[in-house]
Amino acid sequence: MANYERYKNKTVLITGGGTGIGAEVARRMAAEGARVALMGRRREPLEKVAGEFGGLVVSGDASSGESVREALKEIHEKFGKIDILIANAGGHGVGPTMEMSDADWALATRLNLDTAFVCARECLPDLVETGGNIIIVASIAGLFAGPQAAGYVTMKHACIGLGKSLARDFGRQGVRTNMICPGWVSTAMADEQMQVLVEKSGLNSIEEAYALVTRDVPLGKPATAEDVSNVICFVASDEAALMNGSIVTVDGGSSVVDLPTLAFAE
Repeated sequence: MANYERYKNKTVLITGGGTGIGAEVARRMAAEGARVALMGRRREPLEKVAGEFGGLVVSGDASSGESVREALKEIHEKFGKIDILIANAGGHGVGPTMEMSDADWALATRLNLDTAFVCARECLPDLVETGGNIIIVASIAGLFAGPQAAGYVTMKHACIGLGKSLARDFGRQGVRTNMICPGWVSTAMADEQMQVLVEKSGLNSIEEAYALVTRDVPLGKPATAEDVSNVICFVASDEAALMNGSIVTVDGGSSVVDLPTLAFAE
């Protein structure tokens, strides 16, 4: 972990900060001087993370403009205006298209796309004033289509489109927006998906499932939450001052693999 304060006097809002990537970003930015606010509907995991460094937990639905505005009032009172938004909330939308209900589709939209859009919209007045930046945590599912995941794939593609639009529209006002696209990351959420694969394929462990899904990844392993956090914390820092509208993959090289040639691999 870095031993300098890239984020001294910076106020950061992180959605989905109770576990996985969001929690690691929160820890890292707090260690580097940031004032960190975590937003979500379940207070317990957020409070556990925030308690490690004296962060602020603001309850609410990140897809609701009213909830986000109420959260910003709390953040302004304790920390001041937002310098960095990490739009990390997401999930859901996996399953066969013909079995996906209207409610399932709407939930995938709300959890992935609406949370990013609403938080960006509500934070932009602060970010224009502070010269801040937005990180949208998408996925390589925003670049490629995985099987039977139309909801998730569609919303992550849309998140990248949102980020491009924000980068274009607000760059001249000093606000940078960048998109981070992880591949498989060994988190509690991914562990649940690995367990499904264990049962489906008759594997012996989650570790075997991770080995299977990264079999054709050049680095041959999933990322850790810290691996992804390291990239996010660089892109959000002043060290990346000319990055705007960038799509950064953190996937062990999986996105450079030419699928039609896999049959020729040894």
